[in-house]
Amino acid sequence: MSNKILPLGDRVIVKPTEQKETMRGGIIIPDTVKEKPQEGTILAVGPGRFDENGKRIPMDVKAGDKVLYGKFSGSEIKIAGETCLIMHQDADILGIIK
Repeated sequence: MSNKILPLGDRVIVKPTEQKETMRGGIIIPDTVKEKPQEGTILAVGPGRFDENGKRIPMDVKAGDKVLYGKFSGSEIKIAGETCLIMHQDADILGIIK
């Protein structure tokens, strides 16, 4: 799926983690009320951005990493019918989940 799009610079493509549809007590939460997930798996990574001297800065994350990102981070895109996010590594990704 991610091999169709290669992010540029320090951007990454993230597939948000699916949220559970029920809470304790069996209450079903409709999609309109669910919070946006803040965890996901990286599908593709750009080559990294350049510093002021023209040297490429390597990325801190790689495909397959589980990451935590800001609630309103990234731009939604559709890849092969699935909703993903494209975001900057430095500005939007808060950490790698081990």
